[in-house]
Amino acid sequence: MRSGNPALSESTFLDLGSGSVVARPDQAMTLNGTVNKTGLLLLLAVLTAAYAWSQAIAPDGSMTPAGSLYAIGGAIGGLVLALVTVFKKTWSPVTAPMYALVEGLFLGAISAMFEARFPGIVFQAVLATFGTLVAMLLAYRTGMIKATENFKLGVFAATGGIALLYLVSFVLSFFGINVPMIHDSGWLGIAFSVFVVVVAALNLVLDFDFIETGVERGAPKYMEWYGAFGLMVTLVWLYVEFLRLLSKIQQR
Repeated sequence: MRSGNPALSESTFLDLGSGSVVARPDQAMTLNGTVNKTGLLLLLAVLTAAYAWSQAIAPDGSMTPAGSLYAIGGAIGGLVLALVTVFKKTWSPVTAPMYALVEGLFLGAISAMFEARFPGIVFQAVLATFGTLVAMLLAYRTGMIKATENFKLGVFAATGGIALLYLVSFVLSFFGINVPMIHDSGWLGIAFSVFVVVVAALNLVLDFDFIETGVERGAPKYMEWYGAFGLMVTLVWLYVEFLRLLSKIQQR
């Protein structure tokens, strides 16, 4: 089973030593538990995002130096905690909430920056993100979209290609070279952002399928936190991409 989300891989719910799930029935992962923990992670992220937002915008509406600090620090801290969580899944009951708190600082700061340039864009991005979440969940639960192996492979390949393109763009930026397709507000740039949003949305379907499979296999209880963390990673990505897409549209 594949997932485009790097936090969720085939071995996530399995005992790597025996290839089988190790949790006892009374200590197994549940769907309700995962949903509750996802809600808690979102709440933690919203709390720190609200704080970072308040610190990033001055009374006159201009950006403060703290905004950049929270954006950069939150991004780096979130990446470190995400990597720790991926490689130490048993730590997820601690690292997943920490990730949500730190990532909230990043989201609050960049949201304030986008809002300062494009008033109203954050509300639109939030609605688009959670609207997409609900739509993908309904499509998955009703069977309109099925996470077949070919579907998973296609989304995984598209996600990897996007990640590679972003990495190349980041490296080239040190040499003063920008990839127009990523940052340009022309039709090509908008089309690229639409493509990325679609891929991020399809990753939600894979995440739902992956979590459901973990529940069916009786994964260990701590995997509720890990499953919530994986879903949180996709939602953060989707939200940021909606901000980028909407900002390109408003620039035209």
